[in-house]
Amino acid sequence: MLVFWKEKLVFLAVPKTGTTAISGALAPKAALVLREPPGLKHAPVSRYRRFLQPFFDTAGGENMETVAVVRDPIDWLGSWYRYRHRDHLAGNPKSTRGISFDDFVIAYMAKKPPVFADVGSQAKFLLTPDGTLGVTHLFRYEAQEKLISFLETRLATRIVLNRLNVSPPMPIALSEDIAAEFQQSRAAEFAVWQAGQG
Repeated sequence: MLVFWKEKLVFLAVPKTGTTAISGALAPKAALVLREPPGLKHAPVSRYRRFLQPFFDTAGGENMETVAVVRDPIDWLGSWYRYRHRDHLAGNPKSTRGISFDDFVIAYMAKKPPVFADVGSQAKFLLTPDGTLGVTHLFRYEAQEKLISFLETRLATRIVLNRLNVSPPMPIALSEDIAAEFQQSRAAEFAVWQAGQG
């Protein structure tokens, strides 16, 4: 999470949406950088509104706006799948080694996903308890140029992104029937993605 106090903007870091690269580029400009623990670095809308927003309001940061990135849900899961396929996770319960992408997505859709598929939810991250979008500005991961243009204008700075924390490349494909089941059972994930500027 990055807090730009003078610009009244908070960047909420949705995991696996390029937030590490954004943070790397903009941390020197931020008034506050929350890197650790992961629960703060990747604080969802609900946690931000419950704990941090009231604190900022008290400190004189009323009317702070929020910005976040959302990724196509299948592509987002693909990134998690590849990330957990890394060599150093082999043998770890979080590893996706020996698991097909279809089986990974099926496991993700379970009421209680196994450890390797327990990666959270972009919808839960970005929506308020009543189901409304909880950020002021939402950009699709696939439209990076719009996000960068917005941030450069709002923060009056030039942004050069480096590739950081990137999942290892590997070909993956989701079968049509599993993709259809995923879209039906996790409609909120796709609705949130559609809500992003793209």
